[in-house]
Amino acid sequence: MKLIEADFNFAQRVAKAGLLTATKSDGSMNTMTVSWGGSGILWGKEVCFVFVRPERYTFEFCENGEDMTLSFFDKERKDTLALCGTKSGRDVDKFEACQLKFVAKNGVAVYEDAELTVVLKKLYAQDLDENCFVTDACKSFYQNGGYHRMYICEIKDIIVG
Repeated sequence: MKLIEADFNFAQRVAKAGLLTATKSDGSMNTMTVSWGGSGILWGKEVCFVFVRPERYTFEFCENGEDMTLSFFDKERKDTLALCGTKSGRDVDKFEACQLKFVAKNGVAVYEDAELTVVLKKLYAQDLDENCFVTDACKSFYQNGGYHRMYICEIKDIIVG
């Protein structure tokens, strides 16, 4: 399914938080909660952009692989989103702790109970630069540094259910 055909508001979904799951080239995975991002058309492709701080364990997975998924759940998974947003995969197996199970759909491993999964391929990555902020309002998110890296990813598929 294409983004333009999907019957959902991407910005609203991301603002309510989803799970970004990144896969390294060796096949290992990690997941984290994300709530910053968006979608649109860039370079003639449907794209999604997400932001990850370099301090996050998932960062190394984003850096070392090309594939990611962005999964959205119903309200019953609120505890999963909380745990995956506050605990590090360095310290806890989030998949086990949250009882996240995978199934194959359209040739992709997706969470069994995800309402919606956006399958992504990384196209571009760049760190946010404090010198490029045009308002001080943005700087308040970075009082201790840790500027996010923006990943622009091509949307390869959207899997519903």
